[in-house]
Amino acid sequence: MDFLVSSFAAALRLIGSFSPDVVDAVRTSLSVSAGATVFASLIGIPVGLHVALSEFPLKRLVVTILNTLMAIPTVVVGLLGYGFLSRQGPLGVLGLLFTPAAIVIGGTLLAAPIVANYALASARGADPRIVPTALTLGAGRLRAVGTLVGEIRFGILAAVIAGFGRVVAEVGVAMMLGGNIRGYTRTMTTAIALETSKGEFSFGMALGIILMTIALIVNLFLSLLQRR
Repeated sequence: MDFLVSSFAAALRLIGSFSPDVVDAVRTSLSVSAGATVFASLIGIPVGLHVALSEFPLKRLVVTILNTLMAIPTVVVGLLGYGFLSRQGPLGVLGLLFTPAAIVIGGTLLAAPIVANYALASARGADPRIVPTALTLGAGRLRAVGTLVGEIRFGILAAVIAGFGRVVAEVGVAMMLGGNIRGYTRTMTTAIALETSKGEFSFGMALGIILMTIALIVNLFLSLLQRR
């Protein structure tokens, strides 16, 4: 018990002193997570709305695939990403492996299905008369969909936040595609894994406290939006 107490106190001192390694890991995590969330939203929201508002063959299969992708293991995404971005892969010429951009790509693949499913659920839960009414009143298809988005804006925002929460807490993609390079691609989760294995428990705990705080804020905000 004394070990945990002393480690917790040391972790708080690291946080309070703005340790450069802690700051770098937090900054990297937030930047790549924000980038991945933006791209996942640009992909997932239109996909979710299209699936919800359109009727097409195999629609049920597409919904099943989206639901399945929500639970895809991060190491599988990391493995596929590594295969595409490595020198032997089709995108190896871009030299993206072991860069923040690679983590953003992997995070986008992780978060996009979550954003799409939230957007799909929000659109399905809205009043089905919104789009037809807007079209009847002379609005174009795009404007009618925009009206729907305005009505389900809290659900769309919840989709974005859920996607961010998925990305910021993952470790497999960041480790395999980022390489855990100090000051460059080392995120909070990869730093926790590395430093704890080296015996730097207090450092890992400091990052764990920050990560849990971020996760708590994200989930509280998400719960608030869902109640709205």
